[in-house]
Amino acid sequence: MTHRTEYLVMRTAKPREFVNITDRVRAVVRSSGVTDGLALVSSMHITAAVYVNDNEAGLLGDIAAWADRLAPPGDYAHHRSGETNGDAHLKNLLLGHQVVLPVTGGDLDLGPWEQVFYAEFDGQRPKRVVVKVVGD
Repeated sequence: MTHRTEYLVMRTAKPREFVNITDRVRAVVRSSGVTDGLALVSSMHITAAVYVNDNEAGLLGDIAAWADRLAPPGDYAHHRSGETNGDAHLKNLLLGHQVVLPVTGGDLDLGPWEQVFYAEFDGQRPKRVVVKVVGD
């Protein structure tokens, strides 16, 4: 079994951004030597998410609005700890902190519209995403 682990450093210019990381994940997979296996892509922070969906501006706006409807900015019990990012923690739960992707022929085996996104909800500081590729 072959494996490779790399860390992508993420630093967004805004507190909330959706960043397409497909090409960066694909580069890790291609350099891993794995031809048939899986790639785990995981946000290492509880105020960010990793998900797979279409890279279409309207949909990205819809996802942001949906997340705000379900976890709006506001007053949360978490804020009693001195933090102000309670909604960012809940948005992580909505979109998920990781995805597992198929690797076939040494490349990501994604559907025609599938893209890998890093969703930042409490940004403007360095964070990491781990990409772990395993297989033959």
